[in-house]
Amino acid sequence: MSRALHQEKLLTVIQGPHLSEKAHVAAESNQVVLKVRTDATKKEVAQAVELLFEVKVEAVQVVNVKGKTKSFQQTKGRRPNWKKAYVKLADGASIEELFGAE
Repeated sequence: MSRALHQEKLLTVIQGPHLSEKAHVAAESNQVVLKVRTDATKKEVAQAVELLFEVKVEAVQVVNVKGKTKSFQQTKGRRPNWKKAYVKLADGASIEELFGAE
């Protein structure tokens, strides 16, 4: 993969922040929870965070989240599967202000 294509893919790896109670608890230990592409690897997530937010990443843990089955009256439906990443930032680094968190 050429360098330009790789950089272009890195720009699409992160889909946005994942806000939940567990994410706020993780923020206390200098971690950020992000929704990422389902085909993203740990290395790609780390490179994307370092490229986009200019911070140092210590570790990345990824979790595949299964989509829920929902029923709408007589019809059954299913939400899509997705992936989230817990990104541990280096000491002193922070990206919460970019997401509008307090």
